[in-house]
Amino acid sequence: MLKEGERAPYFKLMGIDERGEEREISIEEFRGRKVVLYFYPKDNTPGCTKEAISFRDNLVEIKKKGAVIVGISKDSIKSHKNFKNKYQLNFNLLSDPNCKIPEVYNVCVKKNRYGKTTKGIVRSTFIIDEEGIIRKVFYDVKVEGHVEEVLRYL
Repeated sequence: MLKEGERAPYFKLMGIDERGEEREISIEEFRGRKVVLYFYPKDNTPGCTKEAISFRDNLVEIKKKGAVIVGISKDSIKSHKNFKNKYQLNFNLLSDPNCKIPEVYNVCVKKNRYGKTTKGIVRSTFIIDEEGIIRKVFYDVKVEGHVEEVLRYL
């Protein structure tokens, strides 16, 4: 498990940025700003939609605290585009279909569904400071009240 005070692991993934443009996004481009890095299981599912809408609705407050939002899931770029458009999401969503970065952040676990083992993401959030250090870790997040927790910490 990653701990508070450790350097946030590097990542570079394809995604849809806050303006809706498809491009490669790296954690390095956010140096000098706080990052709310959240991992979520799947676009367009009830819990993930509620969480994304809550981040969307609180983005102004999050930005006032000097932070940007980056969401990562296993969904495709096409799925992210549809998700962003459907719910007017105004932050970065990155695609990692092989669960490589979630594994590095220790939020990708084996799940058994209908007798088949797959890798899935455990809903988790990392607050990373301007220097790239993890300052707060929320593992196994409950959606209700989570964004408020993030705002209190920021």
